[in-house]
Amino acid sequence: MMRESAIEITGLRKTYAGHKGTAPKEALKGVDLSIPAGSIFGLLGPNGAGKSTLINILAGLVVKSAGTVKIWGFDQDVNPRQSRASIGVMPQELNLDPFFTPREALEVQAGLYGVPKADRKSDEILEMIGLSDKANAYARSLSGGMRRRLLLGKALVHHPQVLVLDEPTAGVDIELRQMLWNNVRKLNDLGMTIILTTHYLEEAEEMCDEIAIINHGEKIAQEKTSDLIGQMDQKTLVIQPETPAAQIALPDGVTMDTRRDGALAFSYRTSQVSPEQVLASLRDANVAIRDVRTEDPDLEDIFLALTKSGD
Repeated sequence: MMRESAIEITGLRKTYAGHKGTAPKEALKGVDLSIPAGSIFGLLGPNGAGKSTLINILAGLVVKSAGTVKIWGFDQDVNPRQSRASIGVMPQELNLDPFFTPREALEVQAGLYGVPKADRKSDEILEMIGLSDKANAYARSLSGGMRRRLLLGKALVHHPQVLVLDEPTAGVDIELRQMLWNNVRKLNDLGMTIILTTHYLEEAEEMCDEIAIINHGEKIAQEKTSDLIGQMDQKTLVIQPETPAAQIALPDGVTMDTRRDGALAFSYRTSQVSPEQVLASLRDANVAIRDVRTEDPDLEDIFLALTKSGD
């Protein structure tokens, strides 16, 4: 049965006790978050923003200080076993037992979740993550990329409705990254909700239907990806002049940057300045234009603008 929300978080707080005379640290400050079922959802924020704490609370590894967390409709406080069974987490750290083979690692993980042997799909998972030929090799002999694939497999053994990918492509090569995203899209097509944390903002922009940004333990934005980027009232007009430009009298609110290739980049707020005003100032300066193009803001621009304003 599909639900409206895969995860509902209300008033989530986490305070870590001080150590040796240091003050307590409030990692999460009353976060409210609703993650649509069936979506690929980006959870973004600078280092230390509270993302890892939030994920560890979802995974049952950290005890929250206050608030409610519901995973696939199951309240963590009321139905802890069902809520934990509804979510799989691919951690950032490569924490694997070096003496288990990939098949054994999946079987042990399935056993920990109480999956009956008849319902286990270890070989199917190994094929999906491209480790069938390494099924009986010791994990310590696997490359870093293969170990990361195995972490994905372990997160899937109990057939969760929600999958969390914590920095899944950090330090991996292009081939593995492509395989991972292909698998993510297949899982999402089957109805699985994907939650992604990443510092590669171009990946989040390409993959995610909706994005939330947290900073200093607070949610500062949550929108559909296209709507979030659309909030950025900024555009850049890039001019390639025929010859180096002389002094240009720019309209108020326009800044100019000269790029390495000699192109002139004029940045302005679309609510205050029109491109025609910029072009008119170039004509007044007798600048001959060889080429012209515009650049729209991307997720990195809105991320930097929001997190900087929250500092």
